[in-house]
Amino acid sequence: MQRADAASDESDLQDSHILEVADHGVDPVPAARRREPAHATPADADDGRMGWRDTLIWCGIPVLIVLLIRIFLIGAYTIPSGSMLDTIQLGDRVFTSKLTPKYFNLHRGDVVVFKDPAHWLNDEGNRASGDHLIKRLIGLPGDVVECAGAGKPVTINGVDINETAYIRPGVEPSSFPFRIHVTPDHVFVMGDNRSNSADSRYHQDDGSNGLVPVGDVSGVALVTYWPLGRMGLLSGHHDVFDKVPDGTAQ
Repeated sequence: MQRADAASDESDLQDSHILEVADHGVDPVPAARRREPAHATPADADDGRMGWRDTLIWCGIPVLIVLLIRIFLIGAYTIPSGSMLDTIQLGDRVFTSKLTPKYFNLHRGDVVVFKDPAHWLNDEGNRASGDHLIKRLIGLPGDVVECAGAGKPVTINGVDINETAYIRPGVEPSSFPFRIHVTPDHVFVMGDNRSNSADSRYHQDDGSNGLVPVGDVSGVALVTYWPLGRMGLLSGHHDVFDKVPDGTAQ
């Protein structure tokens, strides 16, 4: 019995030692005796710094993206004239795509904003803003655009076009006759309010036959964004020109 008791005591000591070692593997220092180093920074202080960093990232990056889009992709213009009535009203503000025509093709019917090509602003106050004007693109390079005068439609490459979808109601396509062959790298433009738009028809003696260099086109108007009651897309009415054949190089 004594041997058995001695063996039992020895076994208990070994088990106690095993448990003690196991405890060291889990938590070598009791919670009550643990101390943080003097130089340790509270976790909430780190959280504060990360909070400011997160704020800068989550606010700064979107602002930067908006600025880049505004500078390189989107233009904004205020319309102070009536040359594009009733499509665009006085005081309307429009967004334009700056991607055209540098990266994409222009199309007949596009509403385009362009730099004043030959002092047109001296003859009309119908401008988009600053030294820019806004008109509808009617003729592409190689097109022959003409009209026989009051009561007659505009024709492109010999095909009549029905412009009632965008011309101001009650206004003639052109109150006087004209015929223009659009030269390479130029476009022919007209206002939707033909009775109050000193457009390509009126500047045939400006050295470029009233045509606008493609390089002077700053963008295609996409949407009216102000006032809110007039917010909406600006249509190019490209279907009006579906039957027009391609022009020929001059």
